Amino acid sequence: MSPALPPPPDGVDLNGVPAHVACVMDGNGRWASQRGLARTAGHAAGEEALLDTIEGALAIGVRWLTVFAFSTENWRRPRDEVRYLMGFNESLLVRRRDELHEKGVRIRFAGRRDWRVPRRVLRRMDESAELTEANRTMTLTMAFNYGGRAEIVDAVRALVAAGTPAPKIDEKAIRSHLYYPDQPDPDLVVRTSGEYRISNFLLWQLAYSELVFTDVLWPDFRREHLFEAVAEFQRRERRYGGVRG
Repeated sequence: MSPALPPPPDGVDLNGVPAHVACVMDGNGRWASQRGLARTAGHAAGEEALLDTIEGALAIGVRWLTVFAFSTENWRRPRDEVRYLMGFNESLLVRRRDELHEKGVRIRFAGRRDWRVPRRVLRRMDESAELTEANRTMTLTMAFNYGGRAEIVDAVRALVAAGTPAPKIDEKAIRSHLYYPDQPDPDLVVRTSGEYRISNFLLWQLAYSELVFTDVLWPDFRREHLFEAVAEFQRRERRYGGVRG
């Protein structure tokens, strides 16, 4: 006899879980500052938040989870913090990829692979993607050295490089040249830390996404907060520019 499934979280209808949830993981620096710690301590604390969010997403059947790990603008941060983030993301992959692999999570990375990303980090990214390529329980996309505008620019450049005539460049053509054309648009985007901005995240894809903002700083974010955001998503009516019948 198979084990009984746990009851669904309060307020969450498991028949209406968003297929794709995206998270802007914000507030690490403020979390650390409130505790008199270095900003890097906030990034370290964010690891537990990420893993618990992944566990929560798996528990309710989210099929796609995209998180904003490092933006094209984050290179402007202090050099020591950037260096720490490069090393932290590398070590996170080494420490957690086997665990995620066992849970059936496919790991992918969206963003530019340019000279600024250390080669050792790129190797860890490639190793993690190769290890988990066949998994389909959930796809975890790490937006790393990512910018929404950069993604659109790269798509248009690819179309131009392919010699696509101007009349043939439409929404379908651009979408087919995004970093992952097979990835569905996010149904729900969650941003932590009380900020009400998109911050250059998935600009093409979130045209009709539901946005949920929370005051919780990312290191304090847990699956319960994810469930609250999903419950809020389920209370909304999505019309995609149409009218209610």
